[in-house]
Amino acid sequence: MKEEAKPVTLSLPADASRQEKQAFARLCTLLASTPPGCTDVNTHAHWIQAAKIRNLYEQPLLAAAAHTAIDLVDQGWTIQTGKSGHVFTPPLASGDRQAEKARVRRQEHLRRDEQLRQSSVRRFVESMERTHQHGGRLVSIFDLMRDGRELADALETAGASTDVIRPYVQIVDSSTCELTGFKLHDIWRYFRHTWSNAYATVPGRSMPILIRDAATAFHTVIGLAAISSPVVQIAERDRWMGWETDQFLEQVRAEPTADIAHWLARRIKIQQEEIYVDDLLRDGILQPTDLTAPTSEVIARLRADAERHRQRHHQASTIREVRNIERDAWVDRATTDLFRSKRSAALAETLEIVTLLGAYLSPPTAEGLTKAFSDSKARAQMRRVVRRARGERVGTVIADLTVCGAVAPYNALVAGKLVGALAVSPRVLTAYREKYARPSEIASAMAGRPILREPRLSFIGTTSLYGTGSSQYNRLFWPAEVMGGKSSARMGFHELGRSRSFGTSHFSGETVEALVRLSALRGSLVRVNNLFGEGVSPRLRKVRLGIAALGWPANELLRHGRERILYGVPLVENLRDYSLGIVEEPEYLLNPDLPEADDRVANWWLERWCRQRAARQDVLESMRSHRLVRPVRHGARVPLPTGDGMPPIDQGMLPMFT
Repeated sequence: MKEEAKPVTLSLPADASRQEKQAFARLCTLLASTPPGCTDVNTHAHWIQAAKIRNLYEQPLLAAAAHTAIDLVDQGWTIQTGKSGHVFTPPLASGDRQAEKARVRRQEHLRRDEQLRQSSVRRFVESMERTHQHGGRLVSIFDLMRDGRELADALETAGASTDVIRPYVQIVDSSTCELTGFKLHDIWRYFRHTWSNAYATVPGRSMPILIRDAATAFHTVIGLAAISSPVVQIAERDRWMGWETDQFLEQVRAEPTADIAHWLARRIKIQQEEIYVDDLLRDGILQPTDLTAPTSEVIARLRADAERHRQRHHQASTIREVRNIERDAWVDRATTDLFRSKRSAALAETLEIVTLLGAYLSPPTAEGLTKAFSDSKARAQMRRVVRRARGERVGTVIADLTVCGAVAPYNALVAGKLVGALAVSPRVLTAYREKYARPSEIASAMAGRPILREPRLSFIGTTSLYGTGSSQYNRLFWPAEVMGGKSSARMGFHELGRSRSFGTSHFSGETVEALVRLSALRGSLVRVNNLFGEGVSPRLRKVRLGIAALGWPANELLRHGRERILYGVPLVENLRDYSLGIVEEPEYLLNPDLPEADDRVANWWLERWCRQRAARQDVLESMRSHRLVRPVRHGARVPLPTGDGMPPIDQGMLPMFT
């Protein structure tokens, strides 16, 4: 069901000066008179100047409000001004598929073009396009783009075969491309800037992937992907996997087993053992006997200790010292205010679980589990154990496909489906397991010693860019035997549901900076320090704090009105039990050690998708428009915006084809 547009009345707080209120009113009146969809032709500075607002930096309250208002109108919100305030109404999603895609694309292009106008980004793009000598030849990023005329001619002559296109996976790391001399990550970043949305780094785990074509001299880029840390809570995904807390507990209540009872007991024990307590014992917060016979008093002391160190973390000015701690100095990390707070809170929770649930699991039996469900307090503790288990493993056995797509001219051959399949293939799963078979930073900082987490993936999720559908993931299934699995099974992207339209993608960098500054100046007791372990989505937390400092409704303003379709690729048959850690070994739907997986997936794609597209003359003609001659007109080239005083873009390079 589509979310209804809910108007919100926005005005400056009561302590704003009369001049600030008048300036904000002028800006809102000006924005209200602008036809929807027209603000993007001008910058924030244009609207600030047009509203006759001066010395904005010296008016942080007005700055945060003004930048936020401009962004909202940029994204299609409308304003009605009145005596009681200014009523902002979000845009309604269009029922027309193409119109809705155009609306979302326009919204995304605002932030992307803002990024591409940055001088550092322009310098990077221009440096990649500039020729340099490598291996006795002059090369540039254009050598990693395939000329559309050449590819179309090859397809007409030889058809869709491995002689014409030979895809393979290349994991992006710190190494250099042997054929061009470019760093692999720079290649990935360049082509990522061609996406409709802005390029952004992802906190937590991230493994960029290139899909390249061995049929060309320089192994041109077919597409990109990235496997990253997942969004922690997605209700539709969690229900589909069967590990949503209440859903899981209802299944256990209906069919209690000794295996589940043993798992709960084991989880509680591990949870307690993986908390560093030496300083808590030394400081008198704990006595050794408290760990075996906890009381309500020690639980209360731990919670008070957690709150005291949480406040110290947010108020202290030692962030640089925290960042300078050696990566594997786990005790030093554990004793920072941030992790002292987290440890005391976690131990308080664990000891409370022991006092209220432990008796039912000693020994762990199905009968004891049944009795625990009849006790409301014990049932509540089971819920905490399950939530913590899911929270621990969601970032290790689950990942998100945060980037996935093909570049021109391969995209005309629906190569996005090839990229999607290769992004969840054995080569990628093996590389992910090898990369993250190392101590977990947060778990190790909590334990004061190296803690390894399960690095074998069970599920990869993703979302469509548009809520109206995804041609890339739609009907993207293949026989599991293509990846070495059973001939009777199939794999692919299942549609899980639709996401809530919530986030910060509609706010510009200027707005985020103004909101952060306002939050700090108005004495927020919480600071977002971008430290790993503080919490998910630093940008979201920063924006929320800034909006709260304005006294505006954050939940309403964070709704960006872009519903997206959720997809998921299960990689194992025992998805729920392995993902929660109830069983230790995954029952894979594929062979994670299959050496020839890239070739097998490529052959499947060539036969299932590419061949029929390559037989169409309209597709071949569209491919021929991507030409590597001066001036370069190619869909895989970064579209640097012109205007706004930007210098002209150098279109030159020596022709590669005639």
